[in-house]
Amino acid sequence: MIASLSLILLCQLAGEAFVRGLGLPMPGPVIGLIILLLLLLARDHFTLLARGPLQDDGVEAASRGLLANLSLLFVPAGVGVVQKLDLIVNHGVAFLGVLVISVLITLLVTVATFLLASRLLRRGQDTP
Repeated sequence: MIASLSLILLCQLAGEAFVRGLGLPMPGPVIGLIILLLLLLARDHFTLLARGPLQDDGVEAASRGLLANLSLLFVPAGVGVVQKLDLIVNHGVAFLGVLVISVLITLLVTVATFLLASRLLRRGQDTP
């Protein structure tokens, strides 16, 4: 389990180093997840890679453990919000406005995506 978590963190570190080294405008952990995905896909095709944390679903078990305790990872963010209550008091209306607008945009994009997908699926079923 420790080796699997170490591999996950190593992929995140490699992604972070890659992004910072090239100055890319994206989060390093996203690149780290892509690296981990490529490792897992390569493991399924090349048995030589199925060693250490990549064998016997070790990474998958470690990931399930992280997901089971995901709510604990939000505690530091909550503490950070509580520490900045003065900003929320001073700019509460702006925060609320941004929150409402972003929720509305998310809902509209979700509905549009659903409608488009259902039309494409219906069109695909109609053609023989």
